Amino acid sequence: MDTGKELSPLPLAQECVCNSPSPAPDSRQTAATRGWNRRYFLVITLLAALWWALYSSTLPAATWLSYRVLDLGSNSHLGASVEFFFYDSAKILLLLVAMIYAIGWIRASMNVEQVRAYLLGKHRGIGYFLGSGFGAITPFCSCSSIPLFLGFTSARIPIGITMAFLITSPLINEIAVVLLWGLLGWKFTIIYVVVGLLAGILGGWFMDGIRAERWLQPFILETLARTPVMEQAGAETTGTRLSVRRRHEFAYSETVMIFKRVWKWVFIGVGVGAALHGFVPENWFAENLGAGQWWTVPVAVIIGIPLYSNVTGIVPVMQSLLVKGMPIGTTMAFCMSSVAASIPEFLLLRQIMTIRLQAAFIAYLWVIFTLVGWLLNAVGPYIR
Repeated sequence: MDTGKELSPLPLAQECVCNSPSPAPDSRQTAATRGWNRRYFLVITLLAALWWALYSSTLPAATWLSYRVLDLGSNSHLGASVEFFFYDSAKILLLLVAMIYAIGWIRASMNVEQVRAYLLGKHRGIGYFLGSGFGAITPFCSCSSIPLFLGFTSARIPIGITMAFLITSPLINEIAVVLLWGLLGWKFTIIYVVVGLLAGILGGWFMDGIRAERWLQPFILETLARTPVMEQAGAETTGTRLSVRRRHEFAYSETVMIFKRVWKWVFIGVGVGAALHGFVPENWFAENLGAGQWWTVPVAVIIGIPLYSNVTGIVPVMQSLLVKGMPIGTTMAFCMSSVAASIPEFLLLRQIMTIRLQAAFIAYLWVIFTLVGWLLNAVGPYIR
């Protein structure tokens, strides 16, 4: 029936409102999350660039502070000690922050239980080799390797594998291999690398054999006893992936907690190492341990363990001791012990290990390097 009136269409705006649903809360949340992620990765990139700039300038800055600002003599023992303190303190603190945050982020991003399962049981021998091999390609000294060691331990990686890394990491790096090859020849270089890797692998096996994880500090044991990281961070146990924001929060909290515990020990440990580095002469060792008697090897290891040097710095010392007539085994035992361990390292490790574990660690290093020294002294004439 015609009513004489036309039905007017709905206004366009009204029609749009009626036909288009409002944005879902999930869509708004996703957009906000993406925006936060973009800002996060931008900030992380800028901070990483800043970190690299600071890390690269630690040695020039230490030299400038020691010899220009403080006006210490460039050839003085005090100047060498102060420069060493500035350089190593800054380097270790920067590494501590970066490594703990990165490992914490990785822990929150991966299934740590699967990694642990792979490294346990029939794969344990492979784990020792991987830990020792990873230590060989990381350019850290005995103190600088501790942040990674702490991160691995907090990630619940078996103690034997982390100890394999801790032992080998300061002993071997690519720069030392090049220096050894150039100064002492390929035979000595191969022996040094093989001994360093075996020391780490056997050390990992020994530490697992004595169940060394029971002698970690209580706060580490508490971390090991926690539920897997996915549950800690509030994710469902059904395999839900954590957001970038939650991973950052977890890594940041881990970094702050660990940094507060160990920063002061970095200064104390490096301070002791700096004093030893600047004031202990190398000629004394060649003069007093160069006779080659059997007892000089264990004594050389005992003397070398408290000292603090990195492998790159010890290679010229090694050459000097050999030129001055010190036997090859005694030289190797002394230099490897001074690189693999030190008083500063033990002061830092005191925050992670109990005295029992530190004693077992020292005893192992003393035995393994003494055996290496005796063996090389016996076959030394056939190596040169």
